[in-house]
Amino acid sequence: MANKFSERNIVVRAIFVVVGIIFVVRLAFLQLFSSHYKDLAARQSLRDVTLYPARGLIYDRNGQLLVYNEAVYDLMVIPRMARGIDTAYFCRTMGIERADFEARMARATKYSPYSASPFMKQISKEEYGQWQNLLYRFPGFYVSQRTLRVYDRPIAAHVLGYVGEVGEADLGKDPYYKPGDYMGKSGLERSYEEVLRGVKGRRVMQVDVHSREVGSYLGGALDSLATEGANLYTTLDADLQQYAEQLMEGKRGCIVAIEPPTGEVLALVSAPAYDPNLLVGRVRGTNYAALSADIAKPLFNRALQAQYPPGSIFKVAQAMIALQLGVITPGTGFPCNKSLIGCHNHPSASSVQEAIKMSCNPYFYYTYKRVIQQGRYRNVHRDSEYGLMVWHDYMQRFGFGMRLPIDLPGVRSGNIPDTAYYNRWYKRDGWTFSTIYSNSIGQGEVEVVPLQMANLACIVANRGYYVTPHVVRYYGSDSLRDESLMQRHETGIDRQYFEIAARGMYDVVHAPGGTAHRANIPDIDVCGKTGTAENIGMDHSVFVAFAPKDNPRIAVAVYVENAGAGGVWAAPIASLVIERYVRGEVLRKDFEKMYMQARPCQKLPLPRHIKKKRK
Repeated sequence: MANKFSERNIVVRAIFVVVGIIFVVRLAFLQLFSSHYKDLAARQSLRDVTLYPARGLIYDRNGQLLVYNEAVYDLMVIPRMARGIDTAYFCRTMGIERADFEARMARATKYSPYSASPFMKQISKEEYGQWQNLLYRFPGFYVSQRTLRVYDRPIAAHVLGYVGEVGEADLGKDPYYKPGDYMGKSGLERSYEEVLRGVKGRRVMQVDVHSREVGSYLGGALDSLATEGANLYTTLDADLQQYAEQLMEGKRGCIVAIEPPTGEVLALVSAPAYDPNLLVGRVRGTNYAALSADIAKPLFNRALQAQYPPGSIFKVAQAMIALQLGVITPGTGFPCNKSLIGCHNHPSASSVQEAIKMSCNPYFYYTYKRVIQQGRYRNVHRDSEYGLMVWHDYMQRFGFGMRLPIDLPGVRSGNIPDTAYYNRWYKRDGWTFSTIYSNSIGQGEVEVVPLQMANLACIVANRGYYVTPHVVRYYGSDSLRDESLMQRHETGIDRQYFEIAARGMYDVVHAPGGTAHRANIPDIDVCGKTGTAENIGMDHSVFVAFAPKDNPRIAVAVYVENAGAGGVWAAPIASLVIERYVRGEVLRKDFEKMYMQARPCQKLPLPRHIKKKRK
């Protein structure tokens, strides 16, 4: 019997020892290896506050401020600590409905009951001032300061871009971002996001039972300062940008102006435009939806994303390629044979210079035919394939059929068809020059982006090369810049041929028989080329130009949708942009007023020196 009690005593003692060991191990684990309860305690007494850096400012080429920051506040909530508050009083104070409160709190709880997340975003300093002294009555709520973008002038929305809240895809790509953060969504704000955003800081604060901050934790040992973003110094001329946007009011189309020797973009306008301040703050979502629904597509950047038929401006590139290949000479003449392709009434061109001046369609029909069918092969289909490949290669040297690497997002490449393109549409050996001759005058399957049109004007202005178009000169206090944006690109065509193109474009504006007399500016040698791009409905009006003829300072492309002839609409608008930049002011006030007020598809009063056609 004594042995039985002795055995039971041993078992009981063993149980106590085992239980004791379990408690010791568990306590050791909780105190030495697990941070769960420590984290719970920290969440009750500490607050980890993110310090958001101010985004970098954006300036124009003359030091004018385009984009700056304004302080706003986010109301943050830690759901676990927000229990038991007077919901009705909170809603009255914040000016929200009970259902809105519950939806916001559910969203925050879903994110994390223990961690802070935004409850109400982008509160102005005026709104915050109305209830900041009452915030102590709402445990679990506190305010985090950040900045909001402000655009000093209502211009250049498509260039500057806008800032919006990060999406799920953004969170997965870059650990820098957390839910509720903001990033550049378009324009320079997006292209230079990593430069502009800066570096976040951190502040760990001790809080009391009412969620009020009572001081820094560990004397600020865990804190770090936010580093503001670097400033951007752009190539834009704000005054010219604003003037060009005024010219395009009530019109659909775009203007691109570039400084030829440097590739610096002076102005980039897409019409209709919008005030960039519309996409700032809590009204951004409503305004974005309204702009997206607008049938005129104000959010669509026509200067970089629209792909248009170039019309007759394309003839300049055609002539340069043909001259370089030796299939024509500067003095080659062709008859203006309208049975081949339609044309307006003018004498037959006896040289390349005259053909550019008069924009003769049959001339460039013959020219393109000689490029495509060079007689290298007896088989006409193989010969056409060879010629098209050579032509395609030269067109890409002009920057066509490829994305120009400008420092803005969303740029399209246009279309310069190659042999593979036509082989997909027609069976092999099913096409020749006679199938694709519309390309000769910038119609057919050819499509270009307005940026490429302005670049073409730069190439002629520079007599054979272009510098990558770019919008930012440098950024930061150390004047950093992307050297790849300063590269010079050669067309591989002799300078002497571009001298012919420049003289022909000068004659377009200044000589009898030219197609763009409305682009004439007293005392400024403008060189230009008109285009009238065929379209369903009214044709598009196209014009490219540069000035002065020697040592050019500006190259311009203007595209006005559904407006008719290039010489009537696009050419005079381009001349006003040129005059404003080169002279610093426009002296032709009546002329300026007429094109400021005019709208597409409306008849314009003809200048006195232009006579109406007789019926």
